[in-house]
Amino acid sequence: MPNLQRTPLLLAVAGLGLSLAAPVRAAEGTQAWGGHAPTPSGPTKVSMLSPLPAPPRVFAITPERRALLNTIRYAEGTWANGQPIGYRILFGGSLFDSLERHPNRVMRTARYASAAAGAYQFMPFTWDMVTRALGIADFGPESQDQAALFLVQRRGALHLADRGELTPDLAARLAPEWASFPTLAGRSFYGQPVKRLNDLRRFYEENLAQLRNETAAVWENVAIRQAPPACSDTSLSCQLERVSGSATAP
Repeated sequence: MPNLQRTPLLLAVAGLGLSLAAPVRAAEGTQAWGGHAPTPSGPTKVSMLSPLPAPPRVFAITPERRALLNTIRYAEGTWANGQPIGYRILFGGSLFDSLERHPNRVMRTARYASAAAGAYQFMPFTWDMVTRALGIADFGPESQDQAALFLVQRRGALHLADRGELTPDLAARLAPEWASFPTLAGRSFYGQPVKRLNDLRRFYEENLAQLRNETAAVWENVAIRQAPPACSDTSLSCQLERVSGSATAP
């Protein structure tokens, strides 16, 4: 969750949350705090994390998981109509150039300061933790996607994501990671502005249906390419087939 530091000019109450793909004012026009929610002054509630087995080095990207990743980006404000530019968004909405590493650059708005970056608005300390766990060496789109799925698993929510339904329970498990996701009470875990579950679910379902259709079309094309060509009466192969068939017929 982004560690937003207040300054005398920066009174506060606003935000969304995300560490890997999301929110500040971006192409979508929604605001978000990337990666993890902004840290308020004073002690912060620490959520209990489910004890989980060591994550796989590479997470498979199914339509269900991709739809959830896209929904996180939508909630965090880095969706950018699905364009790769969403992976280059800094807190506040400006862009960075190199994807070799996390930019680790503090950006300021009228109320907050944060170093959150990327499609899922990773904070530097969150990114360091994930890269150590997964052995990621760059900040490219694939690495950001893998890191986001690691955080989903870390919250004990990956098996829920694989069901293909954005439930209140799934959203609530992600709320401590991305402040733009609502808790079961419908509020941000960090007291920030939050996306309504119905809006997130609508985006998720539309996105998932599109991804499933695209996947089905790909497999259909593969099946067509692998199907044997239709026989032509004049082709040598068809003539040999007929000869072979007549020779073996009882």
